[in-house]
Amino acid sequence: MFKIQTLNKIDPVGLKKFPLDQYEIASEFQNPDAIIVRSQSMHDMELPKSLKAIARAGAGVNNIPIDKCTEKGIVVFNTPGANAHAVKELALAGLLLSSRGIAQSIEWAKTLVGKGDEVPALVEAGKKNFGGNEIRGKTLAVIGLGAIGVLIANAAQALGMDVIGYDPYISVKQAWKLSRNVKRAEGIEVLLSQADYVTINIPQTAETKGYINKDKIKMMKPGVRIMNFARGGLVNSADMKEALESGKVGCYVTDFPDEETLKMKNVIAIPHLGASTEESETNCAVMAVDQVRDYLEKGNIVNSVNFPEAEMERNGGPRLVIANKNVPKMVSQISSLLASEELNIANMLNKNKADIAYNIIDIDGPVPSNELAEKLLAIEGVIMVRILP
Repeated sequence: MFKIQTLNKIDPVGLKKFPLDQYEIASEFQNPDAIIVRSQSMHDMELPKSLKAIARAGAGVNNIPIDKCTEKGIVVFNTPGANAHAVKELALAGLLLSSRGIAQSIEWAKTLVGKGDEVPALVEAGKKNFGGNEIRGKTLAVIGLGAIGVLIANAAQALGMDVIGYDPYISVKQAWKLSRNVKRAEGIEVLLSQADYVTINIPQTAETKGYINKDKIKMMKPGVRIMNFARGGLVNSADMKEALESGKVGCYVTDFPDEETLKMKNVIAIPHLGASTEESETNCAVMAVDQVRDYLEKGNIVNSVNFPEAEMERNGGPRLVIANKNVPKMVSQISSLLASEELNIANMLNKNKADIAYNIIDIDGPVPSNELAEKLLAIEGVIMVRILP
């Protein structure tokens, strides 16, 4: 029986995909096999020895101690693309909100309550204060062409915008989805110098923190409008404040308001609604549960941020999954040990990602004892062994 711990409210449609005869689900467990989390920080948590996987029901994983998990052989999953349509729709709303003074005009209209028959005339007289621009024919720079970035780029292009994308690491899968009418920028300076609007859609890491800063803002047109529906830390707050005060940035739309941004002029602060649709929360939960089940039951890894992608059909017999440091002679040491135990390898898959290698090995015969796992763990460089019956 696998134990699944939930750290946040996880959509029940997803949790129902765990068969009750194989899984227990609770918000508190002493020794969980897997954790499903949304936004709760896990950095100060003690990770139990029983923990095999963490699934983030969402794309960002900055609330999870990735390096610590990797050292312990814990696979960390996320759900890229599950909330992509929800974020895309909010980003399109951000484009319009930043262009037309919609939010400000709605607030102003509320001040007319009590004016009675004067309201229509006051509306006509006051609307001139909220004139804006159409987005059609304007240039949108899309930084990051993952699942969300591609959807935003394609939708904006369909609305008549000139769209330029920038992503040195775009995957083949996402490249196939990108409209042929979206232009590709060779460098960030060329991209930003042409943009009337900028949307940032990249993960927040140590390298990308403060990605939008005074140096990049300097490359942009006066009055540029910037949208951030990815992570708050991608934008340097002090530099953004200065740019808004000077008018270099005409409007900043963020889904991650804090005390500082709420005080800034020309900021449209949205209270983190990017993935807050019923459909998105369901999609994320379903995807997270499917990935956890596939790993716990079959050893397959899909959408991991710290382990390589690895999928292999089971042959009906026992399966070993082994993670090790990505150094020479590991496969030969593992296969030699199995041979010495008179275990025949029926099928084998070896994948690597950065410093980690992952092996799926199907063997003929009965289920090996835990003694085999201990011998495999004794090989220098092996960090995790699981035996699946």
